[in-house]
Amino acid sequence: MAAAWARAKRALATGLCVGVPARQLAIEDAPPVVEAPSSVAEDKLESAPVSVRRLTSFGSRSSQQKTCAICLGGMRSGQGHALFTAECSHKFHFHCISSNIKHGNLICPICRAKWKELPGAQPADASYGRARVNPLNWPQDEGHMAVVRRLSHTYSGNLQEHLPFFRTLEAGVFNDDEHIDLQSDNISEHNAVAGSVKIKAYSEVPAIEQSTTKEIFAILIHLRAPKSSHSASSRAPLDLVTVLDVSGSMAGTKIALLKNAMSFVIQTLGPNDRLSVVAFSSTARRLFPLRRMTLSGRQQALQAVSSLVASGGTNIADGLKKAAKVIEDRRLKNSVCSIILLSDGQDTYTLPSDRNLQDYSAVVPPSILPGTCQHVQIHTFGFGSDHDSAAMHAIAEISSGTFSFIDAEGSIQDGFAQCIGGLLSVVVKEVRLGIECVDNGVLLTSIKSGGYTSQVAEDGRGGSVDIGDLYADEERGFLVTLHVPAAQGQTVLIKPSCMYHDAITTENIEVHGEEVRIQRPEHRVDCKMSPEVEREWHRVQATEDMSAARAAAEVGAFSQAVAILEARRRILEAQAAQSSDDQFLALMAELREMQQRVENRRRYEESGRAFMLAGLSSHSWQRATARGDSTEITTTIHTYQTPSMVDMLQRSQILVPPIADMLNSSPTVAPPNRFSRPSRSRTIKSFSEQLL
Repeated sequence: MAAAWARAKRALATGLCVGVPARQLAIEDAPPVVEAPSSVAEDKLESAPVSVRRLTSFGSRSSQQKTCAICLGGMRSGQGHALFTAECSHKFHFHCISSNIKHGNLICPICRAKWKELPGAQPADASYGRARVNPLNWPQDEGHMAVVRRLSHTYSGNLQEHLPFFRTLEAGVFNDDEHIDLQSDNISEHNAVAGSVKIKAYSEVPAIEQSTTKEIFAILIHLRAPKSSHSASSRAPLDLVTVLDVSGSMAGTKIALLKNAMSFVIQTLGPNDRLSVVAFSSTARRLFPLRRMTLSGRQQALQAVSSLVASGGTNIADGLKKAAKVIEDRRLKNSVCSIILLSDGQDTYTLPSDRNLQDYSAVVPPSILPGTCQHVQIHTFGFGSDHDSAAMHAIAEISSGTFSFIDAEGSIQDGFAQCIGGLLSVVVKEVRLGIECVDNGVLLTSIKSGGYTSQVAEDGRGGSVDIGDLYADEERGFLVTLHVPAAQGQTVLIKPSCMYHDAITTENIEVHGEEVRIQRPEHRVDCKMSPEVEREWHRVQATEDMSAARAAAEVGAFSQAVAILEARRRILEAQAAQSSDDQFLALMAELREMQQRVENRRRYEESGRAFMLAGLSSHSWQRATARGDSTEITTTIHTYQTPSMVDMLQRSQILVPPIADMLNSSPTVAPPNRFSRPSRSRTIKSFSEQLL
């Protein structure tokens, strides 16, 4: 056997000689890749030890891999990229895997095998393994050469010990954001937002008998933002910080899907947008500063995200603290800024275990709360059935953001896509609706503003609603009630107005709506309620019933919760029978699904609470959130989606990874035969289109 093995070694040595350019010889002890050529006889290989056969099979399998799993770029010889073949046979660009190791990841991004050999490192027994770096494709970067030289001679298994620049030490101040050219003085007029916010008001009825005093008279004030610009260069650029849970519970499929979703986000952002990623488990760390998503920026961001490994506990507060610091310390600011938070667990470091003692405001850094100069919305995503939906919803509400429930693991990318579709289409900022009563005796008594801050003047002669940012084509409806005194002829009730900043030019703009008037005939007239006002009344009342049903479920009154939802659903069904309105159909479908999820404690704890909170968040802010199958093409629950969101969802579903496609069915939705949901094409009618 010994003689046969000696012959095999001589044959392999003859067949595997690799020519190395003289300039590459400066890299001490860098061994060539061992790949068995097709000319080696089978009988010689059969007598070789396991290690030789292992290397042979590695070479043949990795040669079929055409794409680097880290940056998704091609891996063909002669393209100017050094290639690294790991001991598990998977191949990567050398600079990609170097970045992976820099972020502390010593396992294969594809198969999760733990590596004993690193790029350029000399293994303990050179006979049983070779450094998997092709010497013909060595990078010319001296920084990489220094890494390889040091690893070749002194690597002892502790990467941090030998390479201090691989440590993830963070500066005390995060003022290292990448430079942006704000060009505030050079923005041409054609780059401004096309059109202005449109205001239209609808009175409850067109006439009231002149001798009648109405204590509660309803008016709907409807706003619609301008259309979006389809050019990335002429939209408002975004500063985005994503705060990602990489605790131990995210291991396996979850973190793989999270990486796919982040890959979609990274490749969707434009060169003027900036991204920073904060990962948290027991503690939080910033993977990289705010970086422009140019070609190189995207590649580096993809490498950093690919390096994520799930382990440890869940410290949401520390993750948000790091994200707030990124926002606070940046030297320059894009006009739109937001934080996206995703978690599948419960913060066990900041919040007490007793739900009654929990103060969720302690989790959100005060520096980014509404009313501060650094206010940033936090859009939260609860992932799976074990996350703390109450905490995630509270974090979003405190910051004026939205809460989404990622029920099916495979829909995480769609949830991110819908959110990003909105953030990349912000057209107006700091919107403030003003309401002025005109005729004497007309008083403003209430404003149904949902989650938005509103106020009514002490004398009742006016009021306002602070709306914040609006996405392109996004709409808001606010129901106000008035005291209307007796009068003759005609009564001018209110005059609405709107002030905001253009998101691109930052110009201050004020828009005035038409005065709302009603006739005052001498005799009583029978007038049918305006369908626009009626529709909004039903939406507001349905939202109030959802909140009441949730309160009942929280104290264990599940049958009462079901009864509340059932009663509202039947009212809507009666209205839908008279007018086939998409909003009624969407509310009915949502109430129907809520009924399923609050039947008993198990269902409610598993998904009912999260589903209801995501729905309440959506209706409170009149903004689309993900919940159940709300991001699916055939869903009926599509309320508040804008054209930009729908477009981004369609792009996401075209690019959905195969693993996500298999997991896309919601694990917590009751069987469809209980409450069948009509399938329909994705034709989204806007609120204003419904009013026609």
